[in-house]
Amino acid sequence: MLKLQIGAGLDGPASWMNVDASPTVRLQRLPALGPLFERWLSPRFSRRIVYGDVVRGLALANESADVAYSSHMLEHLAYDDLRTALREVHRVLRPGGVFRSVMPDLEAEVATYVASTNDDRASEFLRATLLGMSTRPRGMLGHLRAAVGNSQHLWLWDYRSIATRLAEAGFTDIRRAAFNDSAEPVFAEVEHFERWNGCLGFECRKAAP
Repeated sequence: MLKLQIGAGLDGPASWMNVDASPTVRLQRLPALGPLFERWLSPRFSRRIVYGDVVRGLALANESADVAYSSHMLEHLAYDDLRTALREVHRVLRPGGVFRSVMPDLEAEVATYVASTNDDRASEFLRATLLGMSTRPRGMLGHLRAAVGNSQHLWLWDYRSIATRLAEAGFTDIRRAAFNDSAEPVFAEVEHFERWNGCLGFECRKAAP
């Protein structure tokens, strides 16, 4: 069973294929210089993480993965890149395979913003959603840190919007999901309550022929 975690971050279960598109991963996996980058370049990614970019294309055959999972990754993609990424996930999933993900909930964040009595609630909202930028990167080093860190959110979603994009990519049985509510028990190996609490989760399936 091939279990694919996309945007895995620093670590992932040994029984999963854990991919991440961080430039740091790519440098730390170089054949000759990789060990040096592991020592000098932080953060240090677990050896269970391999480089893989869901936008540019994963090194997987069509219909090779049984399940796919991502946690707080999709919001770091631009709008067009997200649509490309969803098509790529659909490509690598076998018919009947399940894709499950969690991300910030734009609708909940907007509700918090509207209800706030803080005189500076606009700044509060932008900081909470990581959509604002307090300080613009300066110089080559500043731009390099921003590119390697990739911490900024580029596009946030509510359920109706992401469900529309999933349907466009060919997914079916789309539903809003809650922590640990999947009928596929393998997702319990990668889900963490703190990543789901107050966030937007979904689950969908690649249609069987």
